[in-house]
Order: sequence, then structure tokens, then C-alpha cells
Amino acid sequence: MKTLRNFGIGIAVLAGIVAVLLNNKAKSDAKAAKSLETEKAVSVSVITVSKSTLSQTLSLIGTITANNDVAIVSETSGRVVAIGAKVGDYKPAGSVIAQVDDELKLANFKSAEVAYEKAKKDLERYEALLKEGGISDAQLESARLNFKSAEAQYIVARRQLRDTRISTPISGIVTERKVDIGSMVSNGMVVANVVDIAKLKVKVNVAEQDVFKLKVGEEVEVTTDVYPNVKFKGVIATISAKGDEAHTYPVEITLSNSKEHPLKAGMFGRVHFTSLSERQALTIPREALIGSVRSAQVFVAENGVARLKSITVGQEVGKMLEVVSGLQEGEQVIVSGQNNLRDGYAINVINN
Repeated sequence: MKTLRNFGIGIAVLAGIVAVLLNNKAKSDAKAAKSLETEKAVSVSVITVSKSTLSQTLSLIGTITANNDVAIVSETSGRVVAIGAKVGDYKPAGSVIAQVDDELKLANFKSAEVAYEKAKKDLERYEALLKEGGISDAQLESARLNFKSAEAQYIVARRQLRDTRISTPISGIVTERKVDIGSMVSNGMVVANVVDIAKLKVKVNVAEQDVFKLKVGEEVEVTTDVYPNVKFKGVIATISAKGDEAHTYPVEITLSNSKEHPLKAGMFGRVHFTSLSERQALTIPREALIGSVRSAQVFVAENGVARLKSITVGQEVGKMLEVVSGLQEGEQVIVSGQNNLRDGYAINVINN
């Protein structure tokens, strides 16, 4: 009897030991499974979808031109006897570029001047005689007509003499000179070219969907490849009311030249029209996108799992994309590690 009881106790103790061992094994297996599951989860970084202000900008390339570009044309004929400017010189308005032989023009002017002065004095004398009754009205009228004829000849001779001094009508830099001492010039011949680059202009063609967002007087930024980090302030001067065959409208920008970073006519300039419009929209980084913009997809983190979603992308501003549909504000979009993901994969968010 005693032996049977001891046997029962032994069996009970053995069963208890077995139960404890089985329980410990179950816990160990569960812990190992959880550890394995953690090791299989893909580490990712996420950002929260939120609204931001989008400012639409427009950048166009145009050619920088001088504020005034004048071809100096001769209004006389003759031989050049003196030169008053060379290429590269800055000349104020009225400065002589070339002097044409004026000997005959000067003689003609002096003769016309004498005839003019004589006719003027004769008219004054006849007017005095008429008051005294010494001459008739017909004689006075003849003297008056003679004076007007002499005056006209005097004006023509004075102009012809002045035209022998070929001068610039604007202040600017001489960019071309086509004559030298001894050259023969004729009426209508281009002698030189002068440009005024104290102020400059940039002309660009703006598409019809953008031109109506611009206003005369608005400020713009102008940059060049010559000075990559320098921004020049410009102002919209004119907006054409007529478009071309490509449905673009000429827009003219004016800007002051800089002494520190001087610009030259003929350079390329990029005009940046800023803040064409502003609005609030959902945005995500460009790096979050899977595939192309036309068939855009992103991974969203949901309860430790990556979910693939198709979205519609709108405007692209810098490194950010506007989300038109497919996402809600507050969702977490995966921006790093998504190349190793598929829909439904376990994830481990490392930037939370």
C-alpha cells in the first residue's frame, strides 16, 4: 500500500515537472517568434501628410537688350576730316562722332546769314516808312516776302552746316564706328552705333494661361549665367495686347544696370515671375513617390504595415508634390526604405 502511494506521488511530481518544462518552452517559442517577426520588419522613415502654401512661379529665358540702341546716320555728304569717338567710348548726348568737311557749307551759311540780316533790316525800314507814308502797302508786302525767303534760306544753310557735325542724339557707349578720317560719307549712310545700357530691357514671350496673372509694375527677379548667385530686380514695363501664332504674348522687363555686376546687351537673362498665385494644398516630398508622376503611388504606414496607395499628383514645386487625391491630411507616408516594400509588408518606423 505504501509502495503504491509513493508511486503515485512520484507520478504527480513528474507530471508537474513536465508541465513546467512545457510552459517554459511555449514562452521561449513565443519570444523567439516575436523576435523573428521584428527582425523581418522593414525599417522605414515617414512624414505626416499636411497642408502647405503653394506659390506658383514661372521662369523664362530672354535676351537682354539696351534701353536705347541708335544707329547714327549721316544727313550730309562729304569727306570725314575729324573723328570724335572710338569704339567703347561713353559719349553724352550731342557729342560729335565724326566731322565732315564744312568749307562750302560754311560759305553758303555766311552768305545766307548776310542776306537774312539785310532782308530783316529792309523790312524794319519799310515798316517805319509806311507809318510816315513814304511807301505803299505793296512795297511793304514785297519787303516782307523777301524777308521770309531769306529767312528760309538761312535756316536751310544753318542746318546743312550743323549736319557736317555728325553727333549722337543719346548718351551711351559707342559700339560701332564705320568711318575714319578720309572716308567719304553720303546722305543716309550709317556712321556709328550708340547704345544706352544704364538701363536694360529683357523681352520674353509668356503663354496665354500665365500672361493674365501678370501686371505692369510688378517686380521680378532676373538672373544670368555670368553671375550665377546674383539676383537683379526688374519691373514689368509692358504686356502686349496681341499674341503671336504660338499664343504667347511679348512681355518687356526693365532693370537698372549694376556697377558691381555690369550687364551687357546681348546676354541671356532668366526672368523669374514669383507669386503668380498662392493656395493651400496637401503636399508630400518627391522622394516618397513610387513610379512616375502620371501613375503615382506611395506607401502609407498603417498599424505597423505598409499599404500601397495610388494618388493623383498636381503641381510640382521644388522638391514637393501637390496631392490632388488619394491621401488624407494626417496620414503617414513612407519616404525612406520603400524600395524594399510590398503591399502588406511589416514595417518598423525608425523616425518616430
